[in-house]
Amino acid sequence: MNDIHIAGTGIWFPDEVITNDEIVSSFNSYVDNFNEENKNSIDNGDVVPMEYSSSAFIEKASGIKTRHVIDKKNILDIEKMMPSVKHEDESRLSIHAIAGIEAAKKAMKQANVSADEIDGVILGTSHAARNYPSVAIEIQNELGIEGYAYDMLVGCSSTTFAINNAFSDISSGLAKTILVINPEISTPFVNYAKRDIHFIFGDGCVATVVSKEKTSGNCFKIIDRKLVTKFSNNIRSDWSYLVRAASDEKSIEDLLFYQNGNSVFKEVCPMVAEFISSQLTANNIKPGDISKFWLHQANSRMVNLIVSKVINTDDFDESLAPLPIQKFGNLASAGSMFAFNLHNDLKQGEKGIICSFGAGYSVCSMIVEKI
Repeated sequence: MNDIHIAGTGIWFPDEVITNDEIVSSFNSYVDNFNEENKNSIDNGDVVPMEYSSSAFIEKASGIKTRHVIDKKNILDIEKMMPSVKHEDESRLSIHAIAGIEAAKKAMKQANVSADEIDGVILGTSHAARNYPSVAIEIQNELGIEGYAYDMLVGCSSTTFAINNAFSDISSGLAKTILVINPEISTPFVNYAKRDIHFIFGDGCVATVVSKEKTSGNCFKIIDRKLVTKFSNNIRSDWSYLVRAASDEKSIEDLLFYQNGNSVFKEVCPMVAEFISSQLTANNIKPGDISKFWLHQANSRMVNLIVSKVINTDDFDESLAPLPIQKFGNLASAGSMFAFNLHNDLKQGEKGIICSFGAGYSVCSMIVEKI
C-alpha cells in the first residue's frame, strides 16, 4: 500500500478573548445574585448555596488561562450567560460552515492543493449544527469541490476518527485526497452557571488535508491508526430533536453538556496511556522515539499524566506535549490537531502521536512521521 499523508492543516478561531479573571467575575456576580434571591431557602436548608469560582481554581483544575469565543459580551452578561447566535437557516451559511471554510482554505494552501484535486469532505464535530443538509456538503458546495461529503459525530474524538475515515477511503481507492474539517463552536452548549464547567470551552476549528500524494514540504506520513470505544455515561449531552416530543420533563441545564470530571480523569488517563503504549509496542517504536505528543486538549493535567505514563517519567520538557489549551481552552475534538498545527516543527524522520479521546468513551490514536 502506498503511503498516506497529512499534507496540510489550517485553524480558525474568533478574535474575542475571555480571561480567567473576567469569567470568574461574571460567575461570582451570578453566585451573589443566586444566593441573595434564595436566601430564605438557603437559611432553611432547602437550597444549597452556590460557591465562588476563582482564577487559581480554574488554572489548577484545567491549565486554562484564556479562551477565544464567538460572543464575549453575552457570555459574561449574568442575565444571559450564553453567546447570541442565529438559527440555522437556508438564507445564510451555517456558523460551522463559516468557521470550516476559513480553516479549510488555510489547510489547502499549506497542502498546496486546489478544490479540483479534492475528492471528498468529511466534517467531524462533537455537536452538530443541524440534522440536515450536511454542513460538509454545504462547505463542499462553497469551495467548489466535486465528489462526496458527510458529517459525523464521535464526541471529542471526532477529528481523529474523521481523519481515520479519510485514510480508509484513500487506502481503499475511493479517493486520493480528502479534506477533513472539524468546527467546534462549543460555547453555546456550556452551562456558565455551573462552577465545574463554566470555564472549560473555547470556540475554534481545524481543517486537515489527507492525501495519497506528498503535495507539500510539510507532509507527515500516517504510520498507524488505532481506535477503541467503551461505553460510559460520565460525559453526556442530551440535547436533540427528541426534546420537542419528549413526554418527560428535563431542564435545559440537564440537557446541556455535563460530565463527572473526577471519574473521567481516573478512568480515561490510564486507558489512553495503555492504549498509546500498546500501539507503540505493536509498531516496534520506543516511547523515547516520539518527538511530540499532540493530545486532546481536555485538561493540562490529563495530557501531562498520560505522557508521563507512556514515557515512564514525569520529568520531561513541556515542549514534548504542547498545551494550546492554556490560550484557547478546551476545543473539543479540534484540540489535538490544533496542537499539531501550532507545534509540528519536526525534522525529517522524527515521529509523533496524535491522539483524541472523549465522550463514549472513544479514543483514536495515530502515529505519524515527518517525511
